[in-house]
Amino acid sequence: MERWPGGEVMRIAVISAHTSPLARPGGNKAGGLNVYVLELARQLVARGCNVDIFSRATQRDMPEITQIGPGLRAIHLRAGPARNLSPESVHKRLDAFTDAVAAFAAHEDATYDLIHSHYWLSGLVGEQLKARWQIPHVTMFHTLGEIKNRASLSEHETDLRIDSESRIIAGADRVICATEAERTLIRRLYHAEAGKVSVIPLGVDLERFRPADQEAARHALGLNGERIILFVGRLEPLKGIDILINAAATLESDVDCSVLIVGGDESSRVQVDRLRGIARSRGIEDRVAFVGAVDHDKLPLYYNAADICVVPSHYESFGLVAVEAMASGVPVVASRVGGLMGTIKDGETGYLIPWLCPEPFAERIELLLDNEPLRRNLGEAAREAVGRYRWENVAAAVLSVYESLTNPTPQLAAAGS
Repeated sequence: MERWPGGEVMRIAVISAHTSPLARPGGNKAGGLNVYVLELARQLVARGCNVDIFSRATQRDMPEITQIGPGLRAIHLRAGPARNLSPESVHKRLDAFTDAVAAFAAHEDATYDLIHSHYWLSGLVGEQLKARWQIPHVTMFHTLGEIKNRASLSEHETDLRIDSESRIIAGADRVICATEAERTLIRRLYHAEAGKVSVIPLGVDLERFRPADQEAARHALGLNGERIILFVGRLEPLKGIDILINAAATLESDVDCSVLIVGGDESSRVQVDRLRGIARSRGIEDRVAFVGAVDHDKLPLYYNAADICVVPSHYESFGLVAVEAMASGVPVVASRVGGLMGTIKDGETGYLIPWLCPEPFAERIELLLDNEPLRRNLGEAAREAVGRYRWENVAAAVLSVYESLTNPTPQLAAAGS
């Protein structure tokens, strides 16, 4: 367990204003960001830090403090109605949320050494708290509005978001991004200073996500003997699920297969209806199953049951689903966009598709369905390749950033001042 010189414990205020780290991934507002925030916090606590994660309360009966483990708390504070809100509506409540975080810290006589914010809404809170507490602010956006707008015509991120991201990048002490490609875009589109941007990938739990018996996984999930093409993620146009369904409809393989879509919640009904309509129009409605969001602890069963994982996104800043599938020994067919270009080595650990249309996806999916040795070889190579995303390495790199920004013998800022 690591400590600062003199035995001091570093105390981190993590801001995830728009979504709780305890939310189930795959829902409307929950995904890889939630997984990252919670697992990074656990890893930092294991290295001697204390971490409080602040989120806006979205349920009336949500406890204010949830003790996740020693030195790690999720804190849900009221700021506006206790329900999920659009980003624009959350933005209107950010001053109230910032005040609530400061009041909580003052009430507990808590002091923090550093703020780490996630997503643009949280970055705005981080900048306000930095000014109040006079401590460093590290931010990670996970996705950026300007990049999303350029990646897909269906995306229309607001000027409010993009202008806010620019202000956060200018004011923060350090910006962490997941890939060199994202770092290049942040510098080019947002004019970030070179020395302010650090590249640290997302992590994957290689004990949780690992190869396991496929038949046992299918039995546990109640699946039959068909080949399984898996999608995992939020149900939104940027994820390109329509490309996967249309690709499945064009398959000419004699192998029986089904598409399993893991993700979505009550707020995803419009997207589910749209995607079901596509499957119905292509005559494969009976071969496309919508599972809904599942607990992250249960997710390995779905990867282990799958033959192929498809990530047809218009953009991914990193692509955590691809890395989880690779760690599980499952070959991935993915769009050649964003961070996926760094995680997948085309033809060696999976396939990268340069065109966002069904036919080239279908070609690679069909190749894998018809060739079990190829699936096995790509899966084995993928598992070996993801060792560099081990959480221990990721947490050590993030902690190194924190330490570079804080005084080794800190005069702790009074959080309530």
